[in-house]
Amino acid sequence: MALFLMILRKMVKNRWLELSLLVGLIISVALASSMPIYTHAILQRMLIKDLEVGQTDTKQYPGQVYTYTYFMEEAEKGTINNRLLAETDAYLVEQSKKFGVPVLLSAISRNTMSFELVPSDPAKIDPKVNRTAGLTAMSDLDKHIRIIDGVAPASEPVNGVYEAWVFPELLTQFKIVLGSEFTIASKDLKQPIRIKPVAVIDRSDYADLYWTNNMNDLRSKLFIPYPLFEKDFIANNTFKNLFSYMTIVLDYHQLKLEGIGTYTQANERLDTFLSNNFNTYTLKNPAIATLKLYGEKEKKLRTMLWSLNVPVSILLAFYLFMVANLITDRQKTEIAVLRSRGASRLQIVFGYVVEGVLLGSVALLIGPFLGLELTKILGASNGFLEFVQRASMEVKLNQEAYQYAIFAVIASVCMTLIPAILATRATIVGHKQTMARKNKHSFVHKTFLDVILLAVSIYLLQSFDRRMSDLVSLGLDSMDMKVDPLLFLVPALFIFAMGLFLLRIYPWVIQLIYLIGRKWWPPYLYSTLLQVGRSTTQYQFIMLFIIMTLATGLFSASAARTMNKNIEEKIRYKNGADIVLQTKWENDAPPPQSGPASGFGETEKTQQPIVKKRVQYTEPPFLPFTQLTGVASAARVFQKKDAAITLGKESRRTRLMGIDTDEFGQTAWLRDHLLDHHFNDYLNLLASNSKAVLISKSVADEMGASVGDVVRLGWDGVEGATFIVYGIIDYWPSWNPNPILTAASVSGSSSSSSGKQVRADAPKIVIGHLSYIQNNLAVEPYDVWLKLKPDTTSQALYDELVIKHMSIENMTDTKQMLIRTKNDPFQLAVNGVMTLGFLIAIGISFIGFLLYWVLSLSGRILQFGVFRAMGISFGQLIGMLIAEQLLTSGAAVLIGMMTGTTASRLYVPLFQLTFDSSSQVPPFQVSFDPNDQWHLYVIVVVMIGTGLLLLGTMMSRIKIHQAVKLGED
Repeated sequence: MALFLMILRKMVKNRWLELSLLVGLIISVALASSMPIYTHAILQRMLIKDLEVGQTDTKQYPGQVYTYTYFMEEAEKGTINNRLLAETDAYLVEQSKKFGVPVLLSAISRNTMSFELVPSDPAKIDPKVNRTAGLTAMSDLDKHIRIIDGVAPASEPVNGVYEAWVFPELLTQFKIVLGSEFTIASKDLKQPIRIKPVAVIDRSDYADLYWTNNMNDLRSKLFIPYPLFEKDFIANNTFKNLFSYMTIVLDYHQLKLEGIGTYTQANERLDTFLSNNFNTYTLKNPAIATLKLYGEKEKKLRTMLWSLNVPVSILLAFYLFMVANLITDRQKTEIAVLRSRGASRLQIVFGYVVEGVLLGSVALLIGPFLGLELTKILGASNGFLEFVQRASMEVKLNQEAYQYAIFAVIASVCMTLIPAILATRATIVGHKQTMARKNKHSFVHKTFLDVILLAVSIYLLQSFDRRMSDLVSLGLDSMDMKVDPLLFLVPALFIFAMGLFLLRIYPWVIQLIYLIGRKWWPPYLYSTLLQVGRSTTQYQFIMLFIIMTLATGLFSASAARTMNKNIEEKIRYKNGADIVLQTKWENDAPPPQSGPASGFGETEKTQQPIVKKRVQYTEPPFLPFTQLTGVASAARVFQKKDAAITLGKESRRTRLMGIDTDEFGQTAWLRDHLLDHHFNDYLNLLASNSKAVLISKSVADEMGASVGDVVRLGWDGVEGATFIVYGIIDYWPSWNPNPILTAASVSGSSSSSSGKQVRADAPKIVIGHLSYIQNNLAVEPYDVWLKLKPDTTSQALYDELVIKHMSIENMTDTKQMLIRTKNDPFQLAVNGVMTLGFLIAIGISFIGFLLYWVLSLSGRILQFGVFRAMGISFGQLIGMLIAEQLLTSGAAVLIGMMTGTTASRLYVPLFQLTFDSSSQVPPFQVSFDPNDQWHLYVIVVVMIGTGLLLLGTMMSRIKIHQAVKLGED
C-alpha cells in the first residue's frame, strides 16, 4: 500500500507529463482498436454494396436461393417417389430458416413435361395448329397476380374439366380464346386430362420478388391452382415425370459479416442433401460467389490497414518513448538515490510497471470508444483530408477490438518502461558522471545505426525499382503484390534513418554558423550558438520527433494525393470524356443465324464460300446531343479496332480513330505534359489537311514510318484510302499504349506450351479525320463523347435522354465510375487511415513540442536568472529563445520538409506496384498539393508561436532573487 501511495504521489507531482503519456496511450489504443472495427464495418458495407451492384448488373436478386429437382418414375412402382418429394419440400423449408437472415417469401412450383393439347371440340378450335404446353402449379400464385380477363379458376374440376390461368402470350401463340377446352392424352398419363383456360393474368407488381424465375418459360404454361394440383395429380401419381422448383427469397440486406459462415453452411447442406437424393438437380444461390471472396478480401484489407498504420504507429511509439524518457530524466536522481540505499533494479522497475498498468487501464477503458469514433471519421473520408456526409457505417465494439486494444496497451507500456530500465543501471556516482558528460554521442551515432538503416532503405528502394521496371516494361500483372507492407514500412525506415543522419551532420552546421560570425554575433546569439552547439544530444529527441512527424505527414499526404489522382486520371483517360454513348444505328444486316449454315448431308462439292455483303448503316442525327441541357460540348468519335495500315510492303493491324478536331479538342480529356507538345497543337496539325493522320510511336517503330510518309488504311470489306503522316504520338485519349498479356498460343515451342503468358505486340493507333474516313472508306457506327458542365448531374442527363427518346445502346459515365472508386473499401482505407495518421502526427507533434520546451525551460531557470543578473535584458532573453527555436525546432522543420519531400519522390512512385501495370495509363505521377504543405506550415508556425508565447510568459515571471536562491539550494 505504501508503494502504491508513493507511486500516486509521484504521478501527481508529474501530472502534466503523466497526462501527456496517458494521451499517447489512449491514442495508441484507439488506433489499434480502430483497425478491427474499421475492417468489420467497411467489409459489412462492401458486402451489401457488392450484392446490390451484382443485382443491378445481372438483374438477378442475390438473396434468392433457387432449387430444381427432377422426379422420374421408379422402375419397381412405375410412379414418382411421393415420399421423397414431401421430404424434399420439408427439408428445403426447414433449411430456409437456417441461413441466418429473414425469409421474405418462399414458393414451390410443380411443372410437368410438355404435352400435346388436342381440342375437345375440333369444330370450334382449329386442330391443325400445333399446341404443346405443360401444366404448372405455383404456391400462393393468386396473391401475386392480377386478372386481366376472365374469372379465377375453380378450386375443383368443373364437370371433369380443370380450369387454368394463362398469360396473354399463350392465347396468341395457340390462336385460341378463353374457355377453349383441350384434352391431354398421353401414354405417360394414367387417364386423359381435360383442361381449359378461364383467366388471363399478369404480374400484379413487376418488382415483386416472387417472379424471379424465367418469365419467358412461364408464359407458355397452363397454371392449375396449387392445392388442386397437389390433391389430384401428386397424391394420385398422375405423372411419371415431374419437375419441382423451390424459390426462397432472403433479405440479404440483413446479412452480417459474421453470418457469412452460417449462410454458406446452410447452402452446403442444401447441396449435400440434393446431391445425395437426386441424379438431376440444380441449386442456384447468386450470393455465394460473392461471399466466397470475403475471406481473402478481409485478409488483404487487414494487411493493408496494418501497413498503412506502420508510420503513425512508429510515431506513437517514439512519442511514448520520448515522454517516458522525460519523466525518467526528472527522476534519475531519485532512482540513483534509491539504488544507493539498497533498492533492487526489479523493485524500482516494478514501481514503473504499476504506474504503466494504472495508465494502461485508463487507456483501455477510453481507447476503444475513441477508436469507434475514429472509425466513423475513416468512413466519412472522401479523399485525403476530405470528408462527406456519407451513410454512416455500422460500427460496433467487438471482442477482436478489445484484443487489439490489450495488445496495444502491453506494447505501449513496455515501450515506456525502456527508459526506466536503462536508468536503473546507473548508481548515484554514475548518474553524476553522466550529467557532467551530457554532450556525448548517442548510441545510434556511435554504432552508425543511422548509416546502416539508410543503406538498407536505399537497397530496398532499388529492389522495388527493379521489380517495378520489370512490371511496367513487360506488361506483367501485379495482382500478387496488391498489398505489400514493405511499401509503407520502408519509407518510414528511410525517414527515421535520414533524420538521424542529418542530425549527425547538424552539429557541424551549427559549428560552421558559429565560426562564420564569431566576431560579429551579439552576446545573446553567441550564448545561444554555444548552448545549441555543445548540447546537440539534448535536442536530438525533440528534433528527431519533429522531423519524423512532419516528414511522415508530408509523405502520407503525397501518397494519398498521388494514389487518388492517379486512379482518377486512369479512369478519365480510359474513358476519354465525361460521358461516352453508343447509339443505335439502323442497318441492313441479316438477322443472326440460329443454326449451321449447311446441313449434314451436303458434300464438300456443294458448299460454296459465303461472300459477306458490306453492311450499310444509316447515321442517326448528332445535333440533338449537342443541345442536351448541361452538355458543354459533344464530339463524334469513330473507332475501328481491327483496321490495317500499310506502308510499302509493311502491313500491321491497328486501331483507327476518326474525329472532328475542333469538337474533339473541346470534349476529350488528356493530362498535360503527356505529349511532346500540347494536345491542341496536334489537333491543329491534323486540321490542316483532310488526309493528315497521327500515328502512335509503336507504328513508327515497327514500320519505320516518319512524318511525311504516305500510308494506306482500311479494313476487311472496305477498299483502303491513302493518308499522310503528320505527327507521331505516345498517348491519346482512351488508347492504352502499354503491352497487354495474352495467353500463349499452342505451338511447338517449349515456351508457348509451358502455359505461361507472353507479351502481345505493342498496341497501335492511327488518328484521322472522321469526315475523310466516312467519304473514302465507309460510314459505320461511332461513339458520342460528351463533356458536361460542372454543375450537371448524371441523373439529370439520364432523365433528359429518356424524355427525348434517344436510343442509347450503351453508356459509360466517368463521374459514376469515380464515385464507385471512392467507395471502394481499399480506397477508403488509404484515404481514411492516411488522413487519420496525418492528424494524429500533427496532434502529438504539437503536444510533444510544448511538453519538451516547457520542461526544458523549467530546468534552466537558474541559467536565465543568472543571465538577467548579468544585465541581459528581457528582450535579449526572448531573442535567445527565438534563436534557439530557429536553430532547433526551425532546423527540424526544415529537415522534416526536406526528408518528407525526398521520401515522397523516392518511395511514392513505388505505389504503382499496387496497380495493374498494363492498365496504368497515364503513367504514374507523384503529386503534391500545396494546401497540404500550407497546412503543415501553418501548424508549425502556430506550434512554435505558442511555444514561444508560453516560454516568454514563464520567463517574464522569473525573479532574480528566486533564481539565486534556487542556485543556493
